[in-house]
Amino acid sequence: MKYVSTRGHADRKHFCEILLEGLAPDGGLYLPERYPQVNEATLALWRDLPYHELAFEILSLYIDDIPADDLRAICRKTYTEEVFGTKEIVPLKQLEDGLYLEALSNGPTLAFKDMAMQLLGNLFEYELARRGEELNILGATSGDTGSAAEYAMKGKKGVRVFMTSPNGRMSPFQQAQMFSLQDANIHNLALEGVFDDCQDIVKAVSSDAAFKRKYRIGTVNSINWARLVAQVVYYFAGYFQATSGRVQATQQKVSFSVPSGNFGNICAGHVARMMGLPIERLVLATNENDVLDEFFRTGVYRVRAAADTHETSSPSMDISKASNFERFVFDLLGRDGDRVRSLFGEQLSATGRFDLSADPAFRTAAGSFGFSSGKSTHADRVATIRDTFERHGVMIDTHTADGLKVGREQRQPGVPMIVLETALPIKFAATIVEALGREPDRPAKFEGIEKLPRRVTVLAADVQAVKSFIATHCQ
Repeated sequence: MKYVSTRGHADRKHFCEILLEGLAPDGGLYLPERYPQVNEATLALWRDLPYHELAFEILSLYIDDIPADDLRAICRKTYTEEVFGTKEIVPLKQLEDGLYLEALSNGPTLAFKDMAMQLLGNLFEYELARRGEELNILGATSGDTGSAAEYAMKGKKGVRVFMTSPNGRMSPFQQAQMFSLQDANIHNLALEGVFDDCQDIVKAVSSDAAFKRKYRIGTVNSINWARLVAQVVYYFAGYFQATSGRVQATQQKVSFSVPSGNFGNICAGHVARMMGLPIERLVLATNENDVLDEFFRTGVYRVRAAADTHETSSPSMDISKASNFERFVFDLLGRDGDRVRSLFGEQLSATGRFDLSADPAFRTAAGSFGFSSGKSTHADRVATIRDTFERHGVMIDTHTADGLKVGREQRQPGVPMIVLETALPIKFAATIVEALGREPDRPAKFEGIEKLPRRVTVLAADVQAVKSFIATHCQ
């Protein structure tokens, strides 16, 4: 299996090359040359596998440059009950007939990002040791990616992390999770801007070939294909649990509702559907930052300026430039790299928007690709959190509330709807208190975390400032 750039770069690379590289040389994102296909017989064989074995089976379809025994060992080391708290790793909870929550937040940092980041940390350590090299990871976070990456990489041999975040725009718990880490290989950079500024800087540094080569820059954001393909696994796991015991389960379709800001989580669902997983609908749920909802309703992708990016109670989705969206558009347009380069390069740079409403391909977004979308507001989140707790005794976080609200609106008779949980409520305590009048439960290991000493550097949202910091701390 080799990988291509969404912007048409001629190189075809193997998995371990793009694992350490991140962005393609032309600024595009990597995707496999083709999506491996699964059929009913494959699904039947995989249905009862433990999660780490399911992960191995799926990942081995995409990774041919790590020996099978080594890859199986990495998966077994990653997905354990000790790390994720349950034997199922991603247990499914039924709220009502045909409506489920898939628990993805039982990992070390209480967010779904752990599902991929724990694997990524082990893959990095394995490949760097095999090459005898080091890697400096540059990332951007709107909340959960940062802590998940840092907890996965702390203490890892040959790895340093430089994590950018928008200064003051994460919840107090999210800030404390990241900034309280004292490990020498972890560097937190709070930038004076919004998440999109952080993401733009990561892309700019990654696009500087000379700097990237000199300082061995890699990334853990979902622009890294390795992270996205790890997330494909829990779509299969959720499907198997939701259809367990159903008559002709292999023919049963399900839908997923996914809270989405950067399009990475739901892009993994797109990959699973392209592989042949029986997904009826991929429901994309946004908050007030509704760039993606606007596209799926109108065909217009219109990036918002920093001043127009709302600060909301589901802050991990306060994003107006969805990096992984480029991967979907590449597939939507028949993998036309030249056209994708024009849309995401020249057009977005010049006008901040592009319009596919008149393109016949746009109609296939809902048809052939199964996408639909909806929007949730702060009032919706509060009402959904309150209703879910009062009727079902289940406490959910603000982002999961966005997914549940929109997923409920778009349920279809006879099709199970699986809502992907994204974080535990403690990470967004203020809104939980507003909705329920009580503090969410806090795992014992995080008691008093907000009072711990902090290790963070505040910088201007400037590419050169970030480059200078990296250069200074790589010596």
